[in-house]
Amino acid sequence: MDALLRFARGFDWLTARLGQVAAWTVLAAALISAGNAFVRYGFDISSNGWLEIQWYLFAATVMLGAPVVLQLNEHVRVDIVYGRLKGNGKVYVDLLGLIFFLLPVMAMLAWLSWPLFVRMYETKEMSGNAGGLIRWPAMLLLPLGFGLMFLQGVSEIVKRIAYLLGRHQMDTHYEKPVQ
Repeated sequence: MDALLRFARGFDWLTARLGQVAAWTVLAAALISAGNAFVRYGFDISSNGWLEIQWYLFAATVMLGAPVVLQLNEHVRVDIVYGRLKGNGKVYVDLLGLIFFLLPVMAMLAWLSWPLFVRMYETKEMSGNAGGLIRWPAMLLLPLGFGLMFLQGVSEIVKRIAYLLGRHQMDTHYEKPVQ
């Protein structure tokens, strides 16, 4: 169990660093968007490449930021049931969701998106827009992001099992979102 907890802590560290990268991609996308709008309306100059880089940055924000949301225990739940559970009930529901839903779906999506990335990389596929960018960097974010979510799911499973065994402290408090 100690080795698994070391893996979980190490992967949590990596997830936190990638979350910081995701936060910077939000800022970069906002600055590029503002700059692009200024240049387009101020000087009547435009570039599809600048528009596409915003999409790539948004993809990086989502795919690198999603594992952080899971790590921080802020992901979507069925609040009607989850919010009423007491004791270790929430931990057991989390384990069931992680094992039977998150891991299989993330594995399948990573598996299915990998050949798409490889094909785009091998063919050097370009955007159909004039001045557009190569597409494989954005497509790489799909299998990478799904793989990171899978591994963060494994980390969460390890931590919850260790919690149930009394080997790991964690906050099981869940604050229901305000509607």
